[in-house]
Amino acid sequence: MIGRNGLNRIPRVASAPRKIHSSSTRPSPPAEQSALAAATSVPHLPTEIPGDSLPMAKSAPLSVLPLSTVLRNLATTSISSSPILLPPSLAIMNVLAHSNRAVLNPDKNPFLRWFLKKTFYAQFCAGENAAEVRRTIDGLKKIGFTGVILGYAREIVLSETQTRNLSACDVGPVAEECMRTEISPWAAGTLETVRLAQPGDFVALKFSGAGRQALYALKNRLPPPKHLRAAIDEICNLAAERDVTLLFDAEQTAIQAGIDDWTLEYQRKYNKVPGHAIIYGTYQAYLKITPSTLGAHLAAAAKEGFTLGVKLVRGAYLGADPRHIIHDTKADTDAAYNSIAASLICRQWGSVLKASEKELQFPHVSILLGSHNLESVRRARAIRDSAESDRSTELAIAQLQGMADEVSCELVHAAKQKEGAVREKGDIPKAYKYIVWGTTGECMKYLLRRAQENKDAVARTRSGRDAMWNEVKRRVRGSFGLTA
Repeated sequence: MIGRNGLNRIPRVASAPRKIHSSSTRPSPPAEQSALAAATSVPHLPTEIPGDSLPMAKSAPLSVLPLSTVLRNLATTSISSSPILLPPSLAIMNVLAHSNRAVLNPDKNPFLRWFLKKTFYAQFCAGENAAEVRRTIDGLKKIGFTGVILGYAREIVLSETQTRNLSACDVGPVAEECMRTEISPWAAGTLETVRLAQPGDFVALKFSGAGRQALYALKNRLPPPKHLRAAIDEICNLAAERDVTLLFDAEQTAIQAGIDDWTLEYQRKYNKVPGHAIIYGTYQAYLKITPSTLGAHLAAAAKEGFTLGVKLVRGAYLGADPRHIIHDTKADTDAAYNSIAASLICRQWGSVLKASEKELQFPHVSILLGSHNLESVRRARAIRDSAESDRSTELAIAQLQGMADEVSCELVHAAKQKEGAVREKGDIPKAYKYIVWGTTGECMKYLLRRAQENKDAVARTRSGRDAMWNEVKRRVRGSFGLTA
C-alpha cells in the first residue's frame, strides 16, 4: 500500500503535444513548466494508467438516448464542427446575447423565442419554469444519470471597460436599485433552483448574476455586501437543509480571486462533516496558477479541519481570460488536469499538486470532475478502481447538457452494468449532467459560451458528431435486423 503522501510507480501512456489555441502565447514561468514536464515524464500518481487498462465501452452507450436527442445532437455538432457554418452562427448568437433591441430579444420576440427554444435552447437548457425543469431532470434520471447540476442562467460577463469602471453601488438610490433589480432577482432565482433540485443533486451558483455590488466586491476582494451576504446565507442554509450541494462556479479572472475568498469562507462554515461537502469551489486546470491555488486551499482545509469541495474543470472563459495566464499547449492543460484529478482521487500530493509544507496531510475532499475528455474520464475511472484510490471520497463526474453525450452515456452504461458496485462501494463514479434553466433571453450568454467552447474544441466536437452519426446508422441497421 502507498501512504497518503506517498508516490506510486505506474507507467504512463505518452501523448503527443497539441496546441490549445491558435492565438499568440507567452512562455510559462520556469517553475510551472518544470512541474508540467515532471507530470508528463516521471512516474508518480496513477494518472499514468497503461492504455490497455483503461475501461472501454463494450457495446453502444448512446443507445440509452431517445432518437430525438440523438438527431438534435447530430445537427448541433455538425454546425459546431463546420468551418463554414460555425462563424456566422457565433456572430448571430453574439448579437442576440448582447443586443438591447426588442426585436433581437428572445423574451420579447415570440418568433425568435420559438426558433431558439426548439433548437439550441432545447439542446443545452432545462426549461423556463418549474414544470419544464422537472420534466427535463426526470428524463435525464430515467436515462440513468445519478443526478443533475442545475444552474440559474442569469449571469454577467464583463468587458475590459466595464471591469475598470465598476463602482460599489452601496449608498443612496443606486444601492436600492441594485437590491431591487439585481440582488433580489438573482437570489429568488437561485433559491428556486435549490428547491427544484433533489437531495443528492448539485446547484451551480454564479456570483456575477447578483450584479454590480457583487462584481465590485469580488473585483476588489471585499467581503459580500450586507444585502448580498444575507441572500447568500439564505441560499446556503436552504441547500444544507435539503442536502443539495452548492457549486460556486469559476468566472473571469478579474473576479476569481474574490470568488475564491468567498468560497473558502463558506466552506469553513458548512463543510464540517468529514468527507461530505455542501459547498464546492471550482478550479480551472487551464490556468497556470491553479495547482498553487488549490494547494493553498487544501492546506487551509487540512489545518482547519473542514472538507474541501473541489469541482475540477479544464476552463470555460477562453474568450475572456488573458491568454498569457493559460497553459501554452493543450498537452500542458491535459497533464495538469489528469495529475490534479489523480491527487484528489487518491488523496496524495504529487508533482503538480504539491503540499505547501512538509508533512502536511491531505485533507478530506469531495470531488466533482467536469470533463468532456473521454481519455481523462476513463483514467479517472481506472484510478478510482486502483489500490491507491481512497474509496471513501465522494466522487462524481459530469458533462454539460447537450455536449459530450458519448462520454456521459459511457458512464451511465458502466453504472448500469455494475449497479450493485455503484450503490454499495462507489467503484464507478456517478454520472451527472450540468444544465441551466431560465428564460430564453436569460440563457443567451450561456448558450454563446457553449458555442465558443465548441469553436475552441473542434476536434472533440467532430468526435461527438461522428459518434452521433454512427449511432444513427446503428439504429437504422437495427431496424432492418442488421447487427454489423
